[in-house]
Formats: sequence, structure tokens, C-alpha cells
Amino acid sequence: MVDDAQDPDTPEARGGAAAPIATVPPDGSRRPLDRRRVLGAAVSFIDEHGIEALTMRRLGSHLGVEGMALYRHVTSREGLLDGVVETVVDELYGDPDVFLEPRHGWQDYLQRLAHGVRRIALAHPAVFPLVATRPPAAPWVRPPLRSLRWLESFLDALTGSGFSDAAAVAAYRAYTGFLLGHLLLEVSARGVPISSHDEEADAASPPPGALDGYPHVRRLEPLLSEDESAAEFEEALEELLERLERILRESRRG
Repeated sequence: MVDDAQDPDTPEARGGAAAPIATVPPDGSRRPLDRRRVLGAAVSFIDEHGIEALTMRRLGSHLGVEGMALYRHVTSREGLLDGVVETVVDELYGDPDVFLEPRHGWQDYLQRLAHGVRRIALAHPAVFPLVATRPPAAPWVRPPLRSLRWLESFLDALTGSGFSDAAAVAAYRAYTGFLLGHLLLEVSARGVPISSHDEEADAASPPPGALDGYPHVRRLEPLLSEDESAAEFEEALEELLERLERILRESRRG
């Protein structure tokens, strides 16, 4: 068993994981609800009780209000879950070790981003399956890098480092596939159920004008929309077999 205190990405090693948004002011006084506070409380509730326990009534009780009061800030439980995912992914922006642009080369950028996403998964293991399963901003936006801003950052970092458009998209797919598979297995090993009983919903195409501020995403949308799942699986499998072959050769030398 891995000692969490020795794993640099765990909350224990980083001084503990606080709720992303304080649900009660430091002086204990009451203050009006807002969307930010409701979503922060939902993340904290799921962290403590799990996703299946979350209802509007229970979250309201957690906040000291009637459940109906929450509908002023979120339209439904489904909207609440989308907001929870958005809140957790936004923690990347506050991670001092993660950069929106490559400052020390693209490899360093990807390593920092990967560890930032892993820190989110380990700080909020009960929430992370939602990051994997909630409908993204567009069908070709892949979890766990769910936001258009992070997708734009990724594509800009790689194309700016010499990757062709096609190579950057292929790297995005391989990178997100690696992160998602590894981290879902990791949180599952911590006892978190991966399957969700939430309603299924298809990802819709972004509305007109939604990509105007993301030039790389807009230009590469056709490539991003292509389904390369089978090829990606084969490539990942081949890479794994090549790694095992290297391990076999090294073991024979020993």
C-alpha cells in the first residue's frame, strides 16, 4: 500500500485538501447563498458522503437552508452536477505548479498538467468519475481536460513547440486517454464506484460563436471530431507491448 503522505500529489502530502469554496464564513456568521457557495458545498458534500447521497434536500440541509432555495442558483440536480465538475476542474487554475503555457518546454508543461489533474482526482476521488462521465462542452472535448480553455492551452502549447496540427490532436487524444484510464483506476482502487446512475445525456455541438475566442480549437474542430478510438486503442496496446518487450529484455540480461 502506498503511503499517501509520501505521494507528492495527495492532499496529505500537500497539507490537506480544503473545500474549493468555503461554505461557512470564518466567523461563523450567515451570509446569502450564491452559485459559487452552492457548488463549493456540493463538492464538499460529495467528498464526504459520495455522489449517490447527493440530493437537493440534503445539500440544502448541509447549507442550513431549504432544498428549494438552491434552485435560484442551479436549475436542477443535473445542472448542479455540471457545476460541480466545472468547479473541480477550475482548481487547475489555482494550482501554482500548473501553467497555462509551456515555460520550460512542452514535456514540462504536460508533466505539470498531468500531476495537476491527478491532484484533483486524489483530492476529490468521489467527484472524479463525474469529470469522466458528464457531457463535455462539445463531443470532441475529452475528459479530464474538459474545458475549451484547457484544450486551447494544450493545442497552443504543442503546435507552438513544433507539433503539426494532426500530431497535436493525436497527442491530445493519447494524453487524455492515458490520464483518464489511469486516474479512474486509481480512484477505483480507493473504493470509489466508477459507474454512475445519473441520467445519460448526449454532448451537443457548441452554439454559434462559442469557439470565437479559441482559434486553435476552431481551426482543428474537424480533426477533433474524427473518431479514432480503435486506432488509439491499438497504438496504446502496441506501446504497452513494446514496453513489456523492453522489460523482458532487461530481465533476461539480469
